[in-house]
Amino acid sequence: MKPNIFVTRHIPEPALTKAQAACDVDLWEAETPPSYEALLERSRGKDGVLTMLTDRIDAAFMDAAGSSLKVISQMAVGYDNIDTAAAAERGIAVGNTPGVLTDATADLAFALLLAAARRIVEGARYIENGDWQTWHPTVLLGRDLAGATLGIVGFGRIGSAVARRALGFNLRILAYSPSLTEEAARAANVERADLDTLLRQSDFVSLHTPLNNQTRHLINRDRLALMKPTAILVNTARGGVVDQDTLYEALVNGVIGGAGLDVTTPEPLPADHPLLKLLNVTIVPHVGSATIGTRGRMAEMAVDNLIAGVTGKPLPNAVVAGRREA
Repeated sequence: MKPNIFVTRHIPEPALTKAQAACDVDLWEAETPPSYEALLERSRGKDGVLTMLTDRIDAAFMDAAGSSLKVISQMAVGYDNIDTAAAAERGIAVGNTPGVLTDATADLAFALLLAAARRIVEGARYIENGDWQTWHPTVLLGRDLAGATLGIVGFGRIGSAVARRALGFNLRILAYSPSLTEEAARAANVERADLDTLLRQSDFVSLHTPLNNQTRHLINRDRLALMKPTAILVNTARGGVVDQDTLYEALVNGVIGGAGLDVTTPEPLPADHPLLKLLNVTIVPHVGSATIGTRGRMAEMAVDNLIAGVTGKPLPNAVVAGRREA
């Protein structure tokens, strides 16, 4: 008998076919995510679940799924929506999809940086509103990249990839990460800096930290006040890394110059949210990994984790090891 699994969203092929060949798949077909109640109901008695960042996977979910649940496989590198401590207590393996989305997310971070610096979205609105009458020497002036300073907060895979892209634009690069050594910084052609120094000196700040108790609201009112009034903040990490209310205040009051956001709190951001009314903000709907190749590879990794977990084998990419079958 095949293992029973619940997949909480339609995933790219050929990963879905691979899952269906190995397991009896209960697939959530709607474009919008299942409600928490639907998640509990559809996961009950399953051997494994393939989850997304939008799914709340807590202790109550695991208990409702029952003792048959062996694995939670997340189609994302982040897993702050999963109570990993509760999973470990119950012997449930948890997997994610690290590494595969590095370049796609770094590309998007740099795209947001460029869009905010050169006021791309504002320029498009300028045309759409019928305001473009002629070329003018002082209209829609943006920020130069060459010779400017980029501060990278979090210097893991994605932060390092952003640094490699920045070198081609002749940016000075400051990097902050508790684990970054002076030797590693030199090898990456970046300067190591503490967070406050980085914020004070940077013309652009790009965030690449996980969301946890130490990084929640890492960028708050006090730290925004350290930044240059012309500085641009880019966030492709998690919305909760930034205190969004104080970011709005900073953007409205000229504390900083602009922002480029792939992640927000909440997601989706309501259509009437005040941030969406600001011309100095570029916001996209959490599409850092949204390329055909990247999402396909993420789906395959998630399915590989899932199949390994339901058959009692070690997950190729494990966050929590879980129990093992002999």
